[in-house]
Amino acid sequence: MEKDQDNSTKEPISEYGPYSYADYLRWELEDRMEIIKGRHFKMNAAPKRLHQKISLHIATELYQFLKGKACEVYEAPFDVRLPVKSLKNEEIFTVVQPDICVVCNPKKLDEAGCLGAPELIVEILSPGNNKKELQYKYEVYQESGVKEYWIIHPDEQTLLVYTLTADKYVPSRLYTSGDIVKSDCIEGFALDLELLFSEMK
Repeated sequence: MEKDQDNSTKEPISEYGPYSYADYLRWELEDRMEIIKGRHFKMNAAPKRLHQKISLHIATELYQFLKGKACEVYEAPFDVRLPVKSLKNEEIFTVVQPDICVVCNPKKLDEAGCLGAPELIVEILSPGNNKKELQYKYEVYQESGVKEYWIIHPDEQTLLVYTLTADKYVPSRLYTSGDIVKSDCIEGFALDLELLFSEMK
């Protein structure tokens, strides 16, 4: 494979790879992308306005709640590397950019982002990415030990919480406007969906 002098590559990238985080660092791409179990996923164009409003609302609520606490909240674009056996770049085959994540172990944070599973991940569904969020990311988040995985469907105004119990995700009931959703892993944090979805105009 031809590479530029800066070790980056501009050659076409196939969907299936397999690719590692080391490959990810070498690519020169205009579009954001993720790698899930070695497979390359091109991310959608800029999210819709309502997607961004929801993300900003939740991230702001978390930021205010977490002030003075050990946990920190981050919004995309923010690389989360999920190693399986090795921490070496060439042996990490999943790097994702969750819409929102909360990291409570400062040892997992470095200049590149997060190395290891965040406590909480929030993904907001967009047209065209539902399978990735509902299947592929569900699997790697569960396997990596993400304690809570929240999935928000803006069009349906619903939120589903997966809580890790004995290494398996247990789904909540489907929350909707009027509900207050409490986090098990971020003690004391609660999200008012009536307020959240009322801003979707």
